[in-house]
Amino acid sequence: MLDKRPTARLVAQPAPGLPVARLVLGRPVAEVEATLPRLFNLCRGAQAAAVSAALGRADDHTAAAEIAQDVLRDHLLKLHAAWPNLLGLAPQPLPDDWRAGGAALLEALFGPEVAAPATPAAFRAFLASERPVAAPLARIAQLFAPGEAVAEGLPAPQAQAIWQRAPCENSVAARHLAHPVMRALEASHGRGPLWRATARLYDIEAAALGRLPALEAAPGRALVPAARGAYAIRMEVENGHVITFDRVTPTDALLAPEGILARCLATLPAEKTGLGALLLDILDPCSPVRLREVQDA
Repeated sequence: MLDKRPTARLVAQPAPGLPVARLVLGRPVAEVEATLPRLFNLCRGAQAAAVSAALGRADDHTAAAEIAQDVLRDHLLKLHAAWPNLLGLAPQPLPDDWRAGGAALLEALFGPEVAAPATPAAFRAFLASERPVAAPLARIAQLFAPGEAVAEGLPAPQAQAIWQRAPCENSVAARHLAHPVMRALEASHGRGPLWRATARLYDIEAAALGRLPALEAAPGRALVPAARGAYAIRMEVENGHVITFDRVTPTDALLAPEGILARCLATLPAEKTGLGALLLDILDPCSPVRLREVQDA
């Protein structure tokens, strides 16, 4: 006899978005420049850099340094505190002087190699090591089997296409698609939690060494790297006041219909709905999202 019992699945319920355009339209440019970073403190550097770049007055060196600080802070907190807490592991203190980045930070994280694992074999050895940032990744690898909670087939964001708001892979992982370890994990596990969590290692390395993607700017618009992916902004100014404003964030791509979160939840097995909070923290929306369990007949 066929099993007719209902199966459980998770659905996402995002909180209403902040009406950003309404908050800035008609306001003086200087006020908008000061307001946006305060409204979105999680990616303060990216917000400030995007506005300045769209206005044609970004200091690329300063902007890159501020964005790198955002990236390092967010990724290190995930690996040392947030994920260990969710995984039943002991939280670890952040490395001394982590804000300085550079080789000293990489040595503190990865040991004498002074670099994130460069090959699949090195990554496997890293997972089995006693490095503090390896422990949460090793546990994530145990909890999610290959093919679970994956979002396959989405294109990386592009400066023009991003405004169409079609589903895309606007994430940290999109910056490292070609890395040998990321390619190997995609082939073996799919674009799932381990693939996404591991991408933060390579983003830390890029931020520590000043190798994050450069800002892309044109009159009235900008695309900048941020701690969760790529952040785009476009605006028009008239008589020193903002008259049009729009932005696209990594969370927009994450929460889009048929986007990353929807695909990950669709491929999360019913018996693993208890991992929903961990999955959501790995995906890392920058606005509140509630996961609700529903029963399919």
